[in-house]
Amino acid sequence: MTHVTSTPEERLAAAGLKLPPTPSPVAVYVPAVQSGHYVYSSGQLPMVDGALPLTGKVGAEVTPEQAKELAQQCALNALAAITSVAGDLSAVKRVVKVVGFVASDPHFTGQPGVLNGASELLGTAFGDAGIHARSAVGVSVLPLDSPVEVEILVELHAPMGF
Repeated sequence: MTHVTSTPEERLAAAGLKLPPTPSPVAVYVPAVQSGHYVYSSGQLPMVDGALPLTGKVGAEVTPEQAKELAQQCALNALAAITSVAGDLSAVKRVVKVVGFVASDPHFTGQPGVLNGASELLGTAFGDAGIHARSAVGVSVLPLDSPVEVEILVELHAPMGF
């Protein structure tokens, strides 16, 4: 008999991934905010243990494949921020919107492929509830010379009493 994983955290673990601690903000803001049934993450960099694993522009110092992995890390960090507000990922009813920024060499136009790293991770964690609207934007520079930044908007299940 096959064990069916039921929580987003279990599905991430089955894929060899886990939520990191909530990343500390690099300026004056909070990692996530709840408004009604929605949680908005701040833009998350691909921090690992408090540091960026790579810096630079995608299409120059950073390959698209590396950037896709960094986008996945950004999404994990955003989910950690959401969990800091929602309690756990089972509180998430659906992923509504993902916005991703890619620090791009002027000739690089593969931003959607980079952001697939985040979108695929959300599909792994939430299945059909991870299907979302998305924007993938090329920019000249990001904080700390990060190659990628991702923010996520999720809808929560209605709390008891609503």
